[in-house]
Amino acid sequence: MAKTHQNDLGRDSIPSLLLKLSVPAILAQLVNALYNIVDRMYIGHIPNEGVQALTGLGLCFPIIIIISAFAAFVGMGGAPYASMRMGEKDNEGAEKIMGNCLSALVIISAVLTVLLLIFKRDLLFLFGASENTIEYADSYLGIYILGTIFVQFSLGLNAFINAQGFATIGMATVLIGAVTNIVLDPLFIFVFHMGVQGAALATILSQAVSAVWVLLFLTGKRTSLRFRLRNLKPDLRLLGPVFALGLSPFIMQATEGLVNIVLNASLQRYGGDLYVGAMTILSSVMQVVTMPMTGLGQGLQPIVSYNFGAKKFDRVRHAFKLTLVCSFVFSFLMWGFIELFPQVFIAIFNKDPSLTQVTIWAMRIFMAMVFMMAGQFTCQQVFVALGQAKISIFLALLRKVILLIPLALVLPHLFGLSVTGVFLAEPIADFCAAATTMGLFAFQFPKILKAAGEEHRGKA
Repeated sequence: MAKTHQNDLGRDSIPSLLLKLSVPAILAQLVNALYNIVDRMYIGHIPNEGVQALTGLGLCFPIIIIISAFAAFVGMGGAPYASMRMGEKDNEGAEKIMGNCLSALVIISAVLTVLLLIFKRDLLFLFGASENTIEYADSYLGIYILGTIFVQFSLGLNAFINAQGFATIGMATVLIGAVTNIVLDPLFIFVFHMGVQGAALATILSQAVSAVWVLLFLTGKRTSLRFRLRNLKPDLRLLGPVFALGLSPFIMQATEGLVNIVLNASLQRYGGDLYVGAMTILSSVMQVVTMPMTGLGQGLQPIVSYNFGAKKFDRVRHAFKLTLVCSFVFSFLMWGFIELFPQVFIAIFNKDPSLTQVTIWAMRIFMAMVFMMAGQFTCQQVFVALGQAKISIFLALLRKVILLIPLALVLPHLFGLSVTGVFLAEPIADFCAAATTMGLFAFQFPKILKAAGEEHRGKA
């Protein structure tokens, strides 16, 4: 394994740290998105059946997202606490948290695999599958589910690599898997003529390679935190706070799947398979836009958590402000490009004239307020990094569950909007949620730092 560098979260300059931690995290997020996007790119170009196969694969997306959400539930819940323990110079406590998270991921993987294999076909019909698309969706998902444990390990445990400041190794985790997927996809789909099953097999084999990489690093000599047998026995006193904090990122990801279910079902009802296919492309483009903002937040998290634990509040403020500015600049640039040139993104997935025409129209509506998400993502990630579980959970529920899903169900019935109402729900929810999150942050952030400072002085 290549030589690694561990950043000093408490002393290195904030811009330097954010660059070193965020750039690999952003690249890792984008590369991770390629797992699903590359599958869709290849499948959408299968001769004579690309549109229906692409639509079928889009129906699997909610379940794929939910599987990933459970990895975030454990990994993104445990990693901030591990960072805080390291900031307090308690590496033994951090290792106990990490060991318990490994055990939790194993148990969750087993339960998910069994349940999803039993109910996958019923779920796909519930999510908007038709007789034309069900076989494509069922074939892909049946294989993908078998790799659930690899997804849990590669995503959930990688958070503990990033939490230590090993951003390059964390990036390599997803890069290795994504490159493997890019190589295997065309081989299985077109050379071996396995179609959507080949795409699924390529994906789970790639995730397995990433999982092995993570385990080798976290049991090796270069890591600060290591897996030890004595820490693997589940301890609810440790896992309780982990699950409480992990509930926010879990909700953020799982509700993305829930939103996709509602949108697909509504579009199937009001527009048919063509509009569901358009949503498959829209969700892929949304991933490309939001993943870098998520990566910025992931780079920010260990800086904030470590320095909050070390009571270096000026560094916490500096890191937040810099991340917020960077996130808004990126999101504005992407928003402008999408609104002006939507066809550039659509052509990556499919060139069918009917699908292209519908998707261009839908994309300009659907992505109209995507730049506002920069404020929500950054503020919400800081709440998670500070251990503010209750606030994080509320904000995670706000955009999708409280706003987006009801809007997607109600708007199609108003003023004859039909499918237009389904697409309009997204920008309205984006604006309202971001405005609320930033307002709440402006009120709560100073209070949290003040209370932590007073507690520290009281112990001194």
